[in-house]
Amino acid sequence: MKPFGSISVTVVALAALLTGRCPAVAAPSFEFKEVVARAEKLAQGSFDDSAGKVPDWMLKMSYDQWRDIRFRPERSLWRKDGLPFEVQFFHPGLLYDRAVPINIVDAGRSRAVEFSPSQFDYGHNSFASQVPQDLGYAGLRVHFPIKKASYKDEVLVFLGASYFRAVGRDQQYGLSARALAVDTGSSSGEEFPYFREFWLLKPSPGARSLTLFALLDSKSVTGAYKFVITPGGQTTMQVEARLFVRRAVEKLGIAPLTSMFFHGENTSRRFDDFRPEVHDSDGLLLQTSAGEWIWRPLDNPDRLHVSAPQASNPKGFGLLQRDRRFASYEDLEARSELRPSTWIAPKGAWGDGTIELIEIPTKSDVNDNIVAFWRPTTEAKAGDRFIFTYTLSWFGDDATRPPDGRVTATRHDYGTHEDAHRFVVDFEGKKLATIPDNQVLRAVLSIASGPDSADLLEQQVVKNPVTQGWRLTFQVHPKSKAPVELRAFLDSGGDTLTETWSYAVQP
Repeated sequence: MKPFGSISVTVVALAALLTGRCPAVAAPSFEFKEVVARAEKLAQGSFDDSAGKVPDWMLKMSYDQWRDIRFRPERSLWRKDGLPFEVQFFHPGLLYDRAVPINIVDAGRSRAVEFSPSQFDYGHNSFASQVPQDLGYAGLRVHFPIKKASYKDEVLVFLGASYFRAVGRDQQYGLSARALAVDTGSSSGEEFPYFREFWLLKPSPGARSLTLFALLDSKSVTGAYKFVITPGGQTTMQVEARLFVRRAVEKLGIAPLTSMFFHGENTSRRFDDFRPEVHDSDGLLLQTSAGEWIWRPLDNPDRLHVSAPQASNPKGFGLLQRDRRFASYEDLEARSELRPSTWIAPKGAWGDGTIELIEIPTKSDVNDNIVAFWRPTTEAKAGDRFIFTYTLSWFGDDATRPPDGRVTATRHDYGTHEDAHRFVVDFEGKKLATIPDNQVLRAVLSIASGPDSADLLEQQVVKNPVTQGWRLTFQVHPKSKAPVELRAFLDSGGDTLTETWSYAVQP
């Protein structure tokens, strides 16, 4: 005899067949695990590069033609709903050779955002009628009121490969972040993973954060990314990345940042440029697992330069625009003093690894030439899986990074000794400002590349009466053509007063 419950189910099923009506079944809710499953499945197959390709004629348009295509603000996603977040979209073309499906997740259900040329104003372009009706979008931008409630500011852009960038209040776009770097700076050539699909979770009427899922793909790695974005004075992004390795990767770069450094106060070479300095970031900041803060000024080297300080389980790292004075740039258009700094704060233990900084020679300020990321010590093998979570912050200035004395300027010339390099390093901070000028501070200065690589010729530390900080001046004489790694910080009676200044002398 069948249990009563089984008889009831059979009767209901038979009744449904006879009446043609089936009992309602709740649709499965679309969650991040669905994107993870898609990434895992992608990794099990071969890489298909054909998805989302746009017509060749669109890639031949000029920059001015592409820039003249503008999304119509009145067609913004969620504008009619009166939600705090709105989303606009980018048109494919020029450098953006791939259309990316974009979806909305509302009440647990996913549906596609349909593309239409009518969503765009094509300006002076005459090719609007040639645009395929089902072309798709190149990327998206998010708007949210971070200055005043009556206006929704543009705060975040996802556009091109896996690039994205954001701003906090009173900032202008500068450096970019990426989901992943693969073989950046290696002799085999760099691979550029790309986001092949997005999902935007519809926010509630009072939401302060927006959640976005993204599916990553490349020849070597697939991935599922979850971003929880909170715009504000500092715009923060909670990031969860789940990676699946298709084939072995020599160099896997986690939480990569990309920026531009043309010339600065430490650049010895002279450029025909009215601007005193030109850069989107002026230094790499690292907080080690032991709590040490290390500041490495950026440079535009004569040849490719890669540095990789040991950073197992780092507490944080980022590319910063520390110099916030307009007089340092004198650029009314770029307003470099308003470029954001970006900080990566890992959650949990990332393991053994290094922070790799790649500085690429450049003769202009057009292209990014600085890349920084965390690199695991062990190489990624086919079949490997990784989970990385971190907070990514975009901000103007933050007195807690670091909380004590910091380097505010690095200047360099060839000094007074033959074949020597002279450095003038300024430190500032609240505690430093209170120390009287008759107190002796010690510079703990060392040659990290070893005593056989260079000689220290002289050094002195003096109070800077203009800034109320302290200035370290020294000269170094390299013994060979190899780069010389230097480190320095200020100390008083065994009390460390500043972050550690780190620099590579290029003979």
